[in-house]
Amino acid sequence: MNMPLNTSADTTDPIAQARYNMVEQQIRPWNVSDARVLELLAQMPREQFVPPSHQALAFTDMEIPLHRDADLAQQLGQIMLAPRVEARMLQDLQIRPTDRILEIGAGSGFMAALLARSGAQVVTLEIDADLAEFARENLRSAGIDNVQVRQADGALDPIPDGPFDVIMLSGSVNEVPQRLLDLLADGGRLGAITGQLPMMYATFVRRSGNQFETTRPWDVVTARLRHFPEPSAFKF
Repeated sequence: MNMPLNTSADTTDPIAQARYNMVEQQIRPWNVSDARVLELLAQMPREQFVPPSHQALAFTDMEIPLHRDADLAQQLGQIMLAPRVEARMLQDLQIRPTDRILEIGAGSGFMAALLARSGAQVVTLEIDADLAEFARENLRSAGIDNVQVRQADGALDPIPDGPFDVIMLSGSVNEVPQRLLDLLADGGRLGAITGQLPMMYATFVRRSGNQFETTRPWDVVTARLRHFPEPSAFKF
């Protein structure tokens, strides 16, 4: 049953108005129609997950750097996804209230917060120690207690908590590694952004027994997650 939708703005509160505009002008027009997702984005305090140096960007239609140096943030994959991408990924993963979820790339913790409000339990991995602590603090401040933030390299370190009903990669990779697909439960779904510049795709994989069905319904470009394999350079 869908939750009642309540995305109306408090016009006396500029933060509430900015969040409302984000939902109505960025997210809803980008083929996001799930009432639960729209309400979640309308209620979650995104501004509390943004670094102080970038507070003015909290509701803009762009990726937000999680480092003072925006270029370095891109190189390191330290970004918050654009709001419309977060919402569309959340919608297309079709998360159920009972789902156990793995996220690769915690960042500021905002996507983990959305996943936690949609499912039962979230494990999120963050390679950078400072960002991992930032995510923990943000999640605590938001009153979200069903997320475990772990400092770990999602490309290389063991992940002993599987199987998972949902796996989300909050950044791009060349292709989805089999080691992550193997962590999916039967019926589980994985969402990632795959490919190389200038073209990347939102990629969703559903497991059915030992079979994996892949769809790539829309295109988007975002920063790389570190240490995932890249294609070998072609040489004559």
